[in-house]
Amino acid sequence: ERKSVSYQYPSLVSSHIVFISVFFLSPYRSQGWLKRGLLALFVILVVVPFSVKMLPELIQHFVYTHRISLPFFVDLSRPADFSLNHTINMYLTSEEGISLGVWHTVPESRWKEAQGKDLAWYQNTLSDGSPVFIYLHGNTGTRAAPHRVGVAKILSALGYHVLVPDYRGFGDSTGEPTEAGLTTDFLCVYNWVKERSRNSLVVIWGHSLGTGVATNTADKLLEQGVVFDGVILEGAFNTVRQNIPPFNPFAWRYWKFPGLGYLYRAPWEDNKFVFPTEENLKKMRSPILFLHSEDDLLVPIEVAQQTYEVAARAQNTERVKLVTFEGSLGYLHNGLYRDPRLPEIVKRFVQSL
Repeated sequence: ERKSVSYQYPSLVSSHIVFISVFFLSPYRSQGWLKRGLLALFVILVVVPFSVKMLPELIQHFVYTHRISLPFFVDLSRPADFSLNHTINMYLTSEEGISLGVWHTVPESRWKEAQGKDLAWYQNTLSDGSPVFIYLHGNTGTRAAPHRVGVAKILSALGYHVLVPDYRGFGDSTGEPTEAGLTTDFLCVYNWVKERSRNSLVVIWGHSLGTGVATNTADKLLEQGVVFDGVILEGAFNTVRQNIPPFNPFAWRYWKFPGLGYLYRAPWEDNKFVFPTEENLKKMRSPILFLHSEDDLLVPIEVAQQTYEVAARAQNTERVKLVTFEGSLGYLHNGLYRDPRLPEIVKRFVQSL
């Protein structure tokens, strides 16, 4: 047995020597290491500086995802293609160089009268005494998305006017979205409506990203002594209580690589997207209705409950309500419009204003 071992040992050593020589000294392996070295230099000298330069814009895209226009290949100037045959398309100028695409749907009871009418007729209807809703949508797609059309149909069936704008950079609206820009866009639509609606109620319905736009604008108007007649917040996110990946997608790296934060600055340093909803709610004085599905994967129900409690403490539980929908119904983040109870819930809220 010892002879056998002593005989195999040199053979084993020689085989390792051959392997090491082939692996490390062959020209092919040397070329491989050279390629890896060049790739590392490319990453260090090109990719990292490019990331530092482009990260704020990339995060801006992920927050708003305004370039994802669903459904595809639609003509937003033709709302009748989406069964909104008592709706007109129009464009408002938010500020110089910014044009906003907006749909105005009149109450369903006026659909026959609305056929063939022009923009002037639609504008005049805003003073007919019916409540007016401005719907602020979320961060993907356009005003033609099915769940947004669904909300417009519900409100119209209840006898309300509905205006659904696309923010700058969304749909057929021009410009690039920023937090301040979205507030400016909403103010444009709100002021346009108030100038034409006389004493009619004007209610704001914000969904997802739109809840941040709604509360930001409410805070800005408070400085002028203006309070919204009523606010509905559906799927409201809360940047204080949520770790929302789009706001800093590289945050997890900071724990592993000290100092990397010097390369990847926190995106909110540019004040492009903060949406301090919780702080805004502490100052708001409008009646508020929170709507939330228990199976919402983007904004957990626990966050919705905490956000509601902040708003309720700032006012009281009579002026601030939370209505939740069972997770077994499968509504997730966008599907509340399918609930048969929703029209009555909204109607009671409007009647309370």
